[in-house]
Amino acid sequence: MTGEPPKTIAVAVEEQADGSTPKVTASGRGHLAEKILEVAFAAGVKVRTDADLVQILEAVEVESEIPTEAFVAVTEVLTYLYRVNAETPPDFKWSKP
Repeated sequence: MTGEPPKTIAVAVEEQADGSTPKVTASGRGHLAEKILEVAFAAGVKVRTDADLVQILEAVEVESEIPTEAFVAVTEVLTYLYRVNAETPPDFKWSKP
């Protein structure tokens, strides 16, 4: 081991069924991040690479709501993913909590 920090970082975010602020459901670096991505890919979950956003989100404890300062970025990511998955109704609007 070289002492270098792991290059892979992954954070899983889940929308809440009740419409409340999304939560971080998994977070990790290195081997754990690779496992999170493996599970996501196996489940058909769309993954987006965003170095700035992952830096903010990895500081959030698992099962905690996304902080207000990251909410706009998370909203953009979730909106992108819904569009990719064609699951968002055309009149759907995100609102800040």
